[in-house]
Amino acid sequence: MKNPQIAPIPAASLNPSLPSYLAADHLGPWGIYLQQVDRVTPYLGSMSRWVETLKRPKRTMIVDVPIQLDDGTHAHFEGYRVQHNTTRGPGKGGVRFHPEVTLSEVMALAAWMSIKNAAVNVPFGGAKGGVRVDPKVLSQAELQRVTRRYTSEIGVIIGPSKDIPAPDVNTNERIMAWMMDTYSQNIGATATGVVTGKPVDIGGSLGRREATGRGVFTVGMEAASRMGLEVKGAAVAVQGFGNVGAVAAHLFEGAGARVVAVQDAHGTVYKESGLDVQRLKAHHDKSGSVAGYDQAETLTQDAFWDVPCDIMIPAALEQQITTSNAPRIQAKMIIEGANGPTTPLADDILNDRGILVLPDVIANAGGVTVSYFEWVQDFSSFFWSEDEINQRLVQILKKALDAIWTTAEEHKVSLRTATFIIACQRILHAHDLRGLYP
Repeated sequence: MKNPQIAPIPAASLNPSLPSYLAADHLGPWGIYLQQVDRVTPYLGSMSRWVETLKRPKRTMIVDVPIQLDDGTHAHFEGYRVQHNTTRGPGKGGVRFHPEVTLSEVMALAAWMSIKNAAVNVPFGGAKGGVRVDPKVLSQAELQRVTRRYTSEIGVIIGPSKDIPAPDVNTNERIMAWMMDTYSQNIGATATGVVTGKPVDIGGSLGRREATGRGVFTVGMEAASRMGLEVKGAAVAVQGFGNVGAVAAHLFEGAGARVVAVQDAHGTVYKESGLDVQRLKAHHDKSGSVAGYDQAETLTQDAFWDVPCDIMIPAALEQQITTSNAPRIQAKMIIEGANGPTTPLADDILNDRGILVLPDVIANAGGVTVSYFEWVQDFSSFFWSEDEINQRLVQILKKALDAIWTTAEEHKVSLRTATFIIACQRILHAHDLRGLYP
């Protein structure tokens, strides 16, 4: 899956007049996305005439989120909702609460959702939202106020047929319930389909919580089979131990792999013979971190990238694999559970070293696929069993990966470029059919 025809990306170091944030390894999330679009453009044929559509979000909203704190004082937080493209259907994408949320990040995440939804061929466009806040310093009452005020502020552009939020970093089923209730109160009717990732008792779907991690496992197993990698006994290293990383680790352990290393924001643990994932998860849930787990060796955060492993799963935040650590990674396959964890130059390094990268836009598409199932179930008020949901999820992801693998072999490109070829062609073909208005 090598991609020798990719041109080098100009770096700031080659042009001292460029600011440091334009360096090739520090493009920022939106810059990384634009580079990915530029790389795929030569493969879009006649549809390339519409490619500028992909480089401009359809709608960007920045809102003030003022709340009263428990002590009676007031605080203001900045919120975002970006709709990147809605040509193939309503916007779809999560909402994250994080102190480092930026507009560039949310724009890129919305764009990657456009690509992801088209890659698995579900009838959604791409959207994303966020509030620049540290939820860990808020009480539950304050968190609810932030959620409800943010929902009210973006309420004019979201809705079951316009834009459907979902959980993301530091948001969960409870927050989705508050969002659904706020939107419903404001329109005077219950609208279960306005968000996905809700509690099952108010229209959520079975299997949604585990869907992204299950998707990581599904495409990983399929790719391992295609490349001749034996999963039983394989060493797996996981960065991030939330819903995505922990679920993927548990499923790979169940398939006979050894989960040898796990890293979160506060610590890194390692055990060559394999960690007990269930016991580690219990420790994590109790203490808030994998740090301090006494059944394993403690490593420095940077040493994670040197761990001998066959499969690496970055399932934390963006831009974790860079030119500084990509040459050190020993894995045969990387499965991107997070969005945008690999910078473009690092991607080139991994490709040149023969490390197969399963890109985020297919590897973590399990969540949005089951979100689509939830949305369909809400509209019909008819709900499926968890076995049905998991079977449909596996079927869709395997079909998508098969098309991506075939495209990669046909054009002799990486799986990431192949995914973008398929997704961009679908989006731009829909744009071509719909035309411009007025």
